[in-house]
Amino acid sequence: MGILSKVMYAWALGSSLLGTMAMAQTDKKPNVIIILTDDQGYGDIAAHGNKVIQTPTMDKLHDEGVRFTNFHSGTTCAPSRSGLLTGADGNRAGVWHTIGGASLLREKFVLMPQVFEDNGYATGMYGKWHLGDAYPYRPQDRGFQETVVHGGGGVGQTPDYWQNNYFDDTYWRNGVPEKFEGYCTDIFFSEAMDFMERKKDHPFFLYISLNAPHGPLNVPQKYYDMYKGEKTINDDQKAYYGMITNIDDNIALLDKKLEVLGLKDNTILIFMTDNGTQTGHKVVKGKVQGYNAGMRGHKGSQYEGGHRVPFLMRWKDGKLTGGRSIDQLAMNFDVLPTLIDLCDLGKVPNLGYDGKSLAPLLNKEVEKLPHRYCVVDNNRLQQPVKWRMSAVMDDDWRLIDGKELYHIRKDPGQEKDIASKHPEKVREMREAYEKWWDYTSRDFSHYEAYKIGVPTIQETAITVHDLHSSDPIAWNQSYIRNPESGKKPAFADGFYMIDVQRDGYYEIELRRWPKESNLAFNATPPQLGQAEKWYNVRPEGVSYPLKSASLDIDALHLDSPVDMKSTNVTFKTYLVKGRKHLKANFTREDGVRFGAFYVYLRKVGALSDQKDTK
Repeated sequence: MGILSKVMYAWALGSSLLGTMAMAQTDKKPNVIIILTDDQGYGDIAAHGNKVIQTPTMDKLHDEGVRFTNFHSGTTCAPSRSGLLTGADGNRAGVWHTIGGASLLREKFVLMPQVFEDNGYATGMYGKWHLGDAYPYRPQDRGFQETVVHGGGGVGQTPDYWQNNYFDDTYWRNGVPEKFEGYCTDIFFSEAMDFMERKKDHPFFLYISLNAPHGPLNVPQKYYDMYKGEKTINDDQKAYYGMITNIDDNIALLDKKLEVLGLKDNTILIFMTDNGTQTGHKVVKGKVQGYNAGMRGHKGSQYEGGHRVPFLMRWKDGKLTGGRSIDQLAMNFDVLPTLIDLCDLGKVPNLGYDGKSLAPLLNKEVEKLPHRYCVVDNNRLQQPVKWRMSAVMDDDWRLIDGKELYHIRKDPGQEKDIASKHPEKVREMREAYEKWWDYTSRDFSHYEAYKIGVPTIQETAITVHDLHSSDPIAWNQSYIRNPESGKKPAFADGFYMIDVQRDGYYEIELRRWPKESNLAFNATPPQLGQAEKWYNVRPEGVSYPLKSASLDIDALHLDSPVDMKSTNVTFKTYLVKGRKHLKANFTREDGVRFGAFYVYLRKVGALSDQKDTK
């Protein structure tokens, strides 16, 4: 066979193989990838009108796929994630706060990865979870077969591995700590692409839930330098934009990987964010820094800028292409019902989703879905308050706090309150809120509890991040290092919810510093930070002379003096099965009492194992 013949034969064989791969992909159910960024607002994408930020891959997805321009999430991180993963209102799913024990997603809900797993999909999750850091609330407990995650709501928060700072950190792979090299976003995408490589011959569901561009605003040097000379944004925004461009570059790598693996056409790729911008827009002395697409409000706000977010979707085999815009009101809890329809998933629990499938809109079967009202709020409290920082929405109207009324198409910046001109509309929307509140608040009397004494769990670690308290909580490691480094001292007195699974003796260990640090009570870890000015620097650690430690579990009370040269105070006690309030406290020499920052619980024996001392 001549050279030309060999070339033609190789070309024909290659074409045949590619054709076979394409047929195999179209014959199987579509893969699903959800990319969720943290604190990136609607205006933090060039395709949405931002003239400074560089997001060519997001822009390409915006132009190639289908986009929802009236899409909404929760106003903060954990409530938004709970709505996305359950198909239910975030508050009803038990998550209305980001800390304080109110970010544990109710165990009774069947989550998106569990639905896909039940339908034969491989499932993987990489990045930020923020819905519970101990059993049974971890991602590997909720349907994800493979995970690489940080702790809490961000790298460097209290449940995260000690001293993580976005670079060369330790994350948990399927619950086991592992040291990684590189920048956090790069690592999470790299792990996700490795998952794709290994699962390429099998339908997969992949959840890339990033901590970026959430603060602290730590970013590789070259990405900060891309915006270094830009005069219309401040230093924080330069780092913030750099983090987003880094994400964009990683999406480009992922998209290329899909193409190389022959998976691109039959993969539903979704890009979205969890709430409005945190850093991308500021007004200082009348001068605008950044861009917010003309909206009022930022992350946490009940106004449009707090919860209207990007939602970009592409699936070539499903004909979700062409750069089409859909402007009907849609919510993050619509995503799961939509994917169930698009992927034709047959095994689905009958949970009565709050969300509605958007598939009829996407498939051009209807021009509009039936009218509905949707509600978002900000209730970052131990006990949610009715009407607090709330927005009732339909396609055109926004009722804010039950009082202010805006027509969002005529007044996108929500500058003119027209409630007095439309009393009937106000009344109608207030009635919708009343029904919503009655429905979502039915389980408010039930706190979720970490399960203790599970045979497969050797030790359960609980941190002050999940302490039920109305006091300021040490929710990140800066406050662990120095509880008085914020506006108010983070010395909280509260309780943890535990659910003991087996009668027996337990050791309960109280610590000032996390176990992996191996620091004694009297330790003062040095200041931690990077040389570049935009990196967040953690304060020098502060040692407090501690007088005693105490443990209260319902009617049980135990106390012990504290040896400042030791790393912990450990109590041993018998616990019976059931839900309990656990209070673990330290008392300083000056009388200040506060919840132990780290508590470790492990079962050590049953009653029959103990000798009779009578």
